[in-house]
Amino acid sequence: MHAFYTSIPVRAEGCAQCAPLDDFVVFSASGADALPFLHGQLTQDVTGLPADAARLAGYCTAKGRLLATLVMWRAAPGAEDGPQLYGLVRRDLSQALLKRLSMFVLRAKVKLAAADLNVAGVQASPAEAAALEAVTGGALPRAAWQRADLPSGTWIAAPSADGRLRWWWIASDEQLDQAAPLAAALGLAPASQWQVADLAAGIPWIATATQDVFIPQTVNLELIEGVSFTKGCYPGQEVVARSHYRGTVKRRMAYGTVADASLQAAALAGVDVFDATQPGEPIGRVVDAASDAGVASVLFETTLAALPEGDLRLGAADGPRIATAPLPYSITP
Repeated sequence: MHAFYTSIPVRAEGCAQCAPLDDFVVFSASGADALPFLHGQLTQDVTGLPADAARLAGYCTAKGRLLATLVMWRAAPGAEDGPQLYGLVRRDLSQALLKRLSMFVLRAKVKLAAADLNVAGVQASPAEAAALEAVTGGALPRAAWQRADLPSGTWIAAPSADGRLRWWWIASDEQLDQAAPLAAALGLAPASQWQVADLAAGIPWIATATQDVFIPQTVNLELIEGVSFTKGCYPGQEVVARSHYRGTVKRRMAYGTVADASLQAAALAGVDVFDATQPGEPIGRVVDAASDAGVASVLFETTLAALPEGDLRLGAADGPRIATAPLPYSITP
């Protein structure tokens, strides 16, 4: 962790909250063919990505199962052999992802590598954001998925389930070395606080434990602009398109909380979900989870039929109860 983060005082009131996100890593795609290559690998329209925006994307197997989800954005214009695109992914699967993508580069002029960049999540009220902008070096983006490259780093507006403003803040060591004024405007927060907000916003982060399990639609990826149905081919595209155009998606990702302080949220990804009213086979699986203040927040994939009436339980039919809550976007047809 960069020393900048240890200089941020721990305070929860009156200032924006900054959480270092050590579980995430940024990779770069460099070279003249970087954009068309990734356009043919990811669920997102890479070549049509606006210069001032970021987007979610998925990387699938040939059977349409997700191996990763990522936030991606265009690099600032530069040399042809320099970075053309950046991607933010979970650290635990990043090496395997880059290795697999590299297998398909062949003769294309593309180099994929981990980038020496630091990742943090920043949350603020509108009033706190105004104070923050006085030291970030420019105006922060306010609409979800908008991006600004400022002297302090790259700021990407993240979706929010409440009135708070949220950003992924990507910065180099050099930028953090010069960010002392920012530390005075921030409070240090745990990563779990940011992760819980991600879950409430319905952002599906695939981790090692959930690779090759879900198709994009069952984690709502197309509902939050993570899938383009007009961009052309990519691995698994036929499966994803068939589910979309035939209207056969009967499973979705839902959100809920479990009031059990003993739960180890880091171990919940991939755990089965049951319906106590119909004990027997599991009816879903946890996509991602995080704990804060003794409450575990979970995103889980299940049947749409189970959501209105089911008594949903974690791990077993008599396991801890999942109290469902709405996502900020609709998951029903």
